[in-house]
Amino acid sequence: MRPGGVRSFALELARGPGGAYRGGERLCGRVLLEAAAPLRVRALEVKARGGAATHWLEGRSVGVNALSSDYAAAETYLRRRQLLLRGETLVVSHRATLLAPDTGETTTLPPGRHEFLFSFQLPPNLVTSFEGKHGSVRYCIKATLHRPWVPARRARKVFTVIEPVDINTPALLAPQAGAREKVARSWYCNRGLVSLSAKIDRKGYTPGEVIPVFAEIDNSSTRPVLPRAAVVQTQTFMARGARKQKRAVVASLAGEPVGPGQRALWQGRALRIPPVGPSILHCRVLHVDYALKVCVDIPGTSKLLLELPLVIGTIPLHPFGSRSSSVGSHASFLLDWRLGALPERPEAPPEYSEVVADTEVAALGQSPFPLPQDPEMSLEGPFFAYIQEFRYRPPPLYSEEDPNPPSGAMRPRCMTC
Repeated sequence: MRPGGVRSFALELARGPGGAYRGGERLCGRVLLEAAAPLRVRALEVKARGGAATHWLEGRSVGVNALSSDYAAAETYLRRRQLLLRGETLVVSHRATLLAPDTGETTTLPPGRHEFLFSFQLPPNLVTSFEGKHGSVRYCIKATLHRPWVPARRARKVFTVIEPVDINTPALLAPQAGAREKVARSWYCNRGLVSLSAKIDRKGYTPGEVIPVFAEIDNSSTRPVLPRAAVVQTQTFMARGARKQKRAVVASLAGEPVGPGQRALWQGRALRIPPVGPSILHCRVLHVDYALKVCVDIPGTSKLLLELPLVIGTIPLHPFGSRSSSVGSHASFLLDWRLGALPERPEAPPEYSEVVADTEVAALGQSPFPLPQDPEMSLEGPFFAYIQEFRYRPPPLYSEEDPNPPSGAMRPRCMTC
């Protein structure tokens, strides 16, 4: 038996450890208290808190010149000063008193098991839970039991928040396109021009979907070039006017080499999005952005790079309503590019909760299955992303042949009769 007459003190949420919340919903739960003897209590409080915080050390070097006694040589010493930069913003702060004496300083609970329910509404705009190297977005609820002459007992639970990001908006359904060109040089000699143009049918996607990449590579140089594409995640941390970024390649593909004087077309090359966290765009101290980067490796010259912005959402493309406009824009998209072949067979986009588990959202970067990445596509350090195989039943294929043709004896009717 523990001192003070309390056998157990715990806090439980109604949705359990795997449940996720969104802004505007009610957070419900209970505090369980088991007393072995009559228990004097001053107060029982519940406090919910959540917010984003960033932190990192930034070094500054100062050079000092020191001459020797014979003034024949000099040495440079570097003094490094570490500065701790912090930034934070509070998005949830709620406190409720579940038990307090009406008169006097304490109240006495009889021995046995006691249950105290609580419920309160979350703010409408909450940032998705996130864990990064230099920052995080965390939410927790804590219960505190105050007793006279005894240290306070505390119980704590962490809960996950997922901000809904609906890709069924005009801005995220708009096609993204761009074009770049570069002169291939070798030893200050012009070896020809390499041009790249790329386009995707929309800006917003959800994990598990396939991005059909349309690209045209025109190699007018005298050397073969290699086209590649990748989805890159950029984490931006902000504190006291300073910024720090980390980039990771989460998915990639490589095309075939394009010989000198040749042109290559990507007619909907499939690039699948792995189970990654959604974009975080409306937080004061940290952002999570995505981009599709299409590049061409040119021997002897810096690579030709084209970047198209992406938004990873949580609400997939609606099968009805916006789908008709999406199909129409996709058809004009193909005609505009004069591509004779259609992309790979489309798959129905999955729900975000089916692809990314809550534990993956709260602790991105702790999976035991790292994705081998291309060091040239990543701009900083070895970062890892995680790919999972998705299998969904595709929609039935359209056929122009009637499966039940009319019999030959039936005379076709005239439309004007």
